[in-house]
Amino acid sequence: MSAETPAVSGQFTRRRQQFRVWRGERPFWSGLFVLLSGFPIAYLPYAHLQIGHLTLAMATTAGAGSLIIGVLLVVLGVSLWFQKHVRVFAGVAAILLGLVSLPVSNLGGFFIGFLLSLIGGAMAVAWAPGEESQAQPAGAGTTEAGDAAMHANDLSGTSPANGANGRHSAG
Repeated sequence: MSAETPAVSGQFTRRRQQFRVWRGERPFWSGLFVLLSGFPIAYLPYAHLQIGHLTLAMATTAGAGSLIIGVLLVVLGVSLWFQKHVRVFAGVAAILLGLVSLPVSNLGGFFIGFLLSLIGGAMAVAWAPGEESQAQPAGAGTTEAGDAAMHANDLSGTSPANGANGRHSAG
């Protein structure tokens, strides 16, 4: 596309709406937090900070362990985006990896990666897919057909529509 080619009308808006729908169907923010938590955990044990003429080496003996934890957190964050059915496993794994990063990786990347992994993991475990809203005409829920449909979907076994008269059956 050259500078002289006019952009398709509304393409940006359409792409933004598509991204919004994609983002709403999965634990996007928890995946982002978990993904971002891996970077300070993996990077800080290998970093050398310059304070004036003083070089502060952050290297630890567990540098490989912190690199593995950081890479696993990045992979878990990406898997939360593209495989939403593993959200509980990825959330629990992110929380456990964040806790393990405290002793292994300079206090979990100076608590930055630790806190991001805990928040992202908790959000992943708590996320539930939304139910699709079905368009109903105004007043459709107040009809007898709507009430019958509601009672037909009652699986508790205590609905008068099931013949239980509000009593529980034992047996």
